[in-house]
Amino acid sequence: MLKMYNLPCQIAGTDEAGRGCLAGPVTAAAVILPKKFKNKLLNDSKQTKEEDRKSLKEIIINESISYGIAHVYMEEIDEINILNASILAMHRALEKLQCEPEHIIVDGNKFKPFRNIPHECIIKGDGKFLSIAAASILAKTARDEFMKKIHQEFPMYNWQQNKGYPTKEHRQAIREYGSTPYHRKSFKLLPEQLKLSL
Repeated sequence: MLKMYNLPCQIAGTDEAGRGCLAGPVTAAAVILPKKFKNKLLNDSKQTKEEDRKSLKEIIINESISYGIAHVYMEEIDEINILNASILAMHRALEKLQCEPEHIIVDGNKFKPFRNIPHECIIKGDGKFLSIAAASILAKTARDEFMKKIHQEFPMYNWQQNKGYPTKEHRQAIREYGSTPYHRKSFKLLPEQLKLSL
């Protein structure tokens, strides 16, 4: 039987999306790109227009050596905290790769070892390395799709627009309608949660 590990896999980039949101999962992706991969549009997902992200998603899926995407949902975030959930999402995305990388590069400054594979944390890595930028695009587009889907269930929070981030509009909707099963209970959903009424 052919071993997947013999494929030309060198570096996997990984990144997450949705860490600072009040609702929805934290989503991560891991991507291994061919050595000669180039694309002028590819950049940190936060610096990329939505229509460009959509076309980049298709390019990355079709041209990458391998990719994986994983969600960690609200209940697990509340149980293990958002930092651990972000790392867990990245681990789960790495597990979905069809071949084992020789090295992992991670956006940010926190990670836990994965299968004894050497890793490096890179601050703002999604603006420096193509494979991390590609992972940020896949994580962001997958999470946005999830938020648009659950928007149909709870349109009053306008998740198709704010994606679960703590915008004024989102917080106002929480004041008016309360929280939903998609909200992270361990997060401070409203600033006044910490104030005592005297």
